[in-house]
Amino acid sequence: MRKAGIILFWAIVSFCVILLITLPINLQTQLIASLVVVTSMAVIKILRAEGKWRLIALAFGTAVVLRYVYWRTTSTLPPVNQLENFIPGFLLYLAEMYSVMMLALSLFVVAMPLPPRPSRAATEDNFPFVDVFVPTYNEEAGLLANTLAAAKGMDYPADKVTVWLLDDGGTLQKRTSTNLLEDQAAKVRYEELQSLCLDLGVNYLTRDRNEHAKAGNLNNGMKHSIGELIAVFDADHAPARDFLLETVGYFEDDPKLFLVQTPHFFLNPDPVERNLRTFERMPSENEMFYGIIQRGLDKWNASFFCGSAAVLRRQALDQTGGFSGLSITEDCETAIQLHANGWNSVYVDKPLIAGLQPATFASFIGQRSRWAQGMMQIMRFRFPLLKRGLSLPQRLCYMSSILFWLFPFPRAIFLFAPLCYLFLDLQIFTASGGEFLAYTLAYMLVNLMMQNYLYGAFRWPWISELYEYVQTVHLLPAVVSAIINPRKPSFKVTAKDESILVSRLSEISRPFFVIFGVLLLAFVVTIYRVYAEPYKADVTLVVGGWNLLNLVLAGCALGVVSERGERTATRRVKVSRRCEFGLDGQWYPATIDNVSVHGARVNVYAKNIPKLALDTRGEIRFKPHSGDGHEEILPVAIRNSEVAGDIVTLGCRYLPEVARHHSLVADLIFANSKQWTDFQLSRRGNPGLLRGTIWFFGLALYQTSRGLAYLFKGTGSRPEIAKEGAKT
Repeated sequence: MRKAGIILFWAIVSFCVILLITLPINLQTQLIASLVVVTSMAVIKILRAEGKWRLIALAFGTAVVLRYVYWRTTSTLPPVNQLENFIPGFLLYLAEMYSVMMLALSLFVVAMPLPPRPSRAATEDNFPFVDVFVPTYNEEAGLLANTLAAAKGMDYPADKVTVWLLDDGGTLQKRTSTNLLEDQAAKVRYEELQSLCLDLGVNYLTRDRNEHAKAGNLNNGMKHSIGELIAVFDADHAPARDFLLETVGYFEDDPKLFLVQTPHFFLNPDPVERNLRTFERMPSENEMFYGIIQRGLDKWNASFFCGSAAVLRRQALDQTGGFSGLSITEDCETAIQLHANGWNSVYVDKPLIAGLQPATFASFIGQRSRWAQGMMQIMRFRFPLLKRGLSLPQRLCYMSSILFWLFPFPRAIFLFAPLCYLFLDLQIFTASGGEFLAYTLAYMLVNLMMQNYLYGAFRWPWISELYEYVQTVHLLPAVVSAIINPRKPSFKVTAKDESILVSRLSEISRPFFVIFGVLLLAFVVTIYRVYAEPYKADVTLVVGGWNLLNLVLAGCALGVVSERGERTATRRVKVSRRCEFGLDGQWYPATIDNVSVHGARVNVYAKNIPKLALDTRGEIRFKPHSGDGHEEILPVAIRNSEVAGDIVTLGCRYLPEVARHHSLVADLIFANSKQWTDFQLSRRGNPGLLRGTIWFFGLALYQTSRGLAYLFKGTGSRPEIAKEGAKT
């Protein structure tokens, strides 16, 4: 009886909604209704009303979106017998319907995400055995040393945790390769990493052949280990001391739990943030996923494995044959299979690892191409919507994550659609200027407001559009290739140990300047057509405004592909930690101001310190978080110095000589997870739609001029890149 009542209720609601969105009204009434809805949503947002009021505002917005969809479907498509108009017009319609579908899926996933889970420490007398896997392929020993030392230094019973370096760069296949250079490099790597692991007290493991990429490497690790739980960290993802304490306890609560996933926090900006200089003041792109979307997925038991910063239950993996390797995104594919087998997942919204992002725009695009192609493989091979064993919410959540990567198609259509009218005079959208104002402009405003409701402090206005545009140019052929031939893409490790020595144009920047030039020409054509065809000025101005918005995005992208040179190899992290600085046997009071994976900035109190030559040897003495409470010494080389009264500020490079020195470096950078949380919170502010739009347009204007300056100055596009560690 109760079920029948619920069905009847939703049937009545659905009927009322359909009646509302199909109600025939005149243009003036539609315009007034749109203004009322936009104003109501703005008032609710200004009053910061949450809970049911948030849902009411989203419901208002949804009504406008559905009304637009109905009008767009019934009144704006060109006649089918005019193929030159109908074909591009229908493609534009499909692109808009894709956007509406993704908005609907986003509303389902994140309209009311779970609040961050409370800390769940493991019971002291019930610590499970944990194997820590650090898979590696071509990363350098110095980078691996920091990650392994941090993993080894985690606050967990030493007899209950085993750290494994899973090396796919020193396999027997590589050490016996007919390629002499590959053969010798693999042999050197094999011996070097074996020695490093012996010094650090971790296990080194390789295999005979490089089969099934990262998934095969992880499965090989499973064959040689026995821990109840498996923690996975990428080679550049170093854990904080409390990583295991904050995660393994959840497995006590649920015997069917297969995954505890934590966010990926990065010490360095991605190329977009670095070139636009937004890293310190605006949330990173990945924070929308890890700060909101994963919590929304978690609500529906659909939070998935992200390849690193996670703990998995061995029993669950054994049941499905280990990590899935059919696609090049083994993480999401593995989670789909385990969810379908009835296992559960948990997302802990607290940064407990710190990693590195690609330094160059080309590497960034390479990484995103792999993600996009992997998701297309999953769509072809697994297709979650029809995957037996998944609940309906899980199917929708996975489809949302996969279908997102089709964005290059609609983004490209939105970019070039205005040009069909401005250059070719094609009528691909049959509507007057007044109808554009009442329907399309209202839809765009509501869409932006709904995104601001959903993602607010995690994603500022227009930033998603910028990230999608800069990826579209190169991701579009990659996605097409994966759809046509899903078995073709192969796993490629993303280079993250690079730094750019001098300012330059990216080696893949040319298409962005060509597109900008075309859009700029279209802007000139808009002005001409308004003057030459005043009887069509309303439509021309609307289409020209659309093109101008594309031009703003394209101009901002010129700044993205104009790579800024870096003074330091990696991002420094503020620590403010007391220490002593030793020089020629004399110890001075000091504080460590900030640290990076290669060096530290130390403020030393010294009235009569001698003038220091480059690479003068010194020592930092401090109490590590992990240890017996005694001070320990880390040798450094002085790279620069500044004197301000009695304070001498020294830029130092670490000189690790023994395994313990790597542990001390890891302790300085990675031990305290709270500093990462504090940094994230410091840049999470919602500027609002109006202020955020003004800020973005100002940013775009500046970045356009900067990109054109790089072009006209002839700044070289050949990559001048140094591996991490070349400088501090």
